[in-house]
Amino acid sequence: MSRTLAAILGGAAGAVALVGIIGLLVWFCLFHKRGVSRTSETGSSDPSVQGRHLGVELSLQDARRFELGELSLATKNFSDRNLIGEGKFGEVYKGLLQDGILVAIKKRAGAPSQEFIDEACYLSSIQHRNLVTLLGYCQENNQQFLIYEYIPNGSISIHLYGAGQVSAQKIEFKHRLSIALGAAKVTCPFAGLAHLHSLSPRLVHKDFKTVNVLVDENFIAKVADAGLHNFLGRIDIAGPSSQVTADEIFLAPEVREFRRFSDKSDSYSFGVFLLELVSGREASELPSSDSTFNLVEWSGLQQHFQHH
Repeated sequence: MSRTLAAILGGAAGAVALVGIIGLLVWFCLFHKRGVSRTSETGSSDPSVQGRHLGVELSLQDARRFELGELSLATKNFSDRNLIGEGKFGEVYKGLLQDGILVAIKKRAGAPSQEFIDEACYLSSIQHRNLVTLLGYCQENNQQFLIYEYIPNGSISIHLYGAGQVSAQKIEFKHRLSIALGAAKVTCPFAGLAHLHSLSPRLVHKDFKTVNVLVDENFIAKVADAGLHNFLGRIDIAGPSSQVTADEIFLAPEVREFRRFSDKSDSYSFGVFLLELVSGREASELPSSDSTFNLVEWSGLQQHFQHH
């Protein structure tokens, strides 16, 4: 057998095995979650904090309305030292409230609107141990703010392939499996994603990707930016291309072509997330220097989901 043929067969076998592992992880997360009680999903036996779960409509409590003054104080007047990132909503600042609670504050320019308040109230009512909690909002001086709980260990992407790729910061493979499979207490990020899909009406994340899965001090996975897409309005998405960006690669084919978001498109994004989690590499990377396919295309993940 020639070396070229052996390499082709080896690559194909590796792709099939990788898709098989990802499929098994998705299956395990789905069926493991079904056996979990509603109380363990929300982390509370009080139905008032369970949100709109499993088709049960519950009254929404008002989200906390923060004053601009307390947010300014918490971030030292939105100091550059407190700036920890920038996303689609706007700049993100780390803040320390007067009651000692650490928060992440998303800030953007925007005129006050009741729609903004309604959406913030709805999203803050959704409680789950694997979701980053929206604590409240603020609208002042033609600026809008969303205040979230602060997750100390950052995103999984930093630990997988972050700047410098310091080995001490990388997630050990056993922790990756714990994050993906759920370990003892549903630490699987899909638990948070599946919870969104179980709400009535169903909430589709629309922007699920590795950078939006954070880990706390115990490496419990928490899905970030759930429902944030609803604040953004229409966002143009590039059509099919041989060169896709790191964000676009998480989008299902029907989203990239027709903007058809659904729980299935979230599941596709979750599959790409698992691909990065298992491989420890960015899905947009080329597996080798002579390859013309990115990691998703090489693994056959896109074809796998299209046929299922």
